[in-house]
Amino acid sequence: MNRSRPARAALALLTAAVLALGAGACGGRATTHHKPGTSHAEDTGSNGRLLSADDGDGHRLRQVGADGAPAVSIAVRADSEDGWNVHLTVRNFRFTPDSVGGAALAGHGHARLFLDGHPLARVYGAWFHLPQSLLRAAGGGTRLTAGLYADDHTAWAVGSTPVRAAATLGDASPSAGATPDENTTTVDIAVKDGKVSPAPGRTEVKKGRTVRLRIRSDRDDTLHVHGYDKKATLPAGRTVTVTFTADRTGLFEVETHESDLLLTQLVVR
Repeated sequence: MNRSRPARAALALLTAAVLALGAGACGGRATTHHKPGTSHAEDTGSNGRLLSADDGDGHRLRQVGADGAPAVSIAVRADSEDGWNVHLTVRNFRFTPDSVGGAALAGHGHARLFLDGHPLARVYGAWFHLPQSLLRAAGGGTRLTAGLYADDHTAWAVGSTPVRAAATLGDASPSAGATPDENTTTVDIAVKDGKVSPAPGRTEVKKGRTVRLRIRSDRDDTLHVHGYDKKATLPAGRTVTVTFTADRTGLFEVETHESDLLLTQLVVR
């Protein structure tokens, strides 16, 4: 029995060495320090800079560089039975419903829908059915905006502007066989008491499409579409429509001159 003690001691030392090596291989712990389903590179990558500003609904902005930033575009079409079918196309982004509430990871998260600037629904995939009952419960509206959010509910942003896209449901309720104008991107914006509704974001536009801006301000002002050099007078209390063809690619700001407000950013690709 005494002769087996050296062997047991050697085995104990070997076991301790293996455990120590395993603990030091990944941040000094034997267990993984990144979330299941994510790689070490994802967990330690750049997750943006948290800003003090928010998205207008209480979610702080998480700013990332324009190169490789998340992007979204939105398309809507009337459902043959009820309401609308909403399709979100994303780039540099992946829907991760199983990670909601966790830490922010670059290019991951979920989307949120806003109707005329008011929160409507959270979306965990590319398609969403918007029934008439939900529209009625929200008080109605036509301007549908989609924004991209991280798992920790912060809003992805570029240049201090939330990553968003918008579409118009139409002036009338959808019905069987009704389809929106597929060649026109309509943007409805209201300015009241110095605030823009919905909150300024990015509107994705495909090159060659028609852009229709419908702006209503509670005070006299002037509208300017930079890059396209489109201007219009905004009489107080009236809706003014500006229409043009998006024949130039790039990022173009739409703003008011007298009140110096950013209304939206047109991203033409």
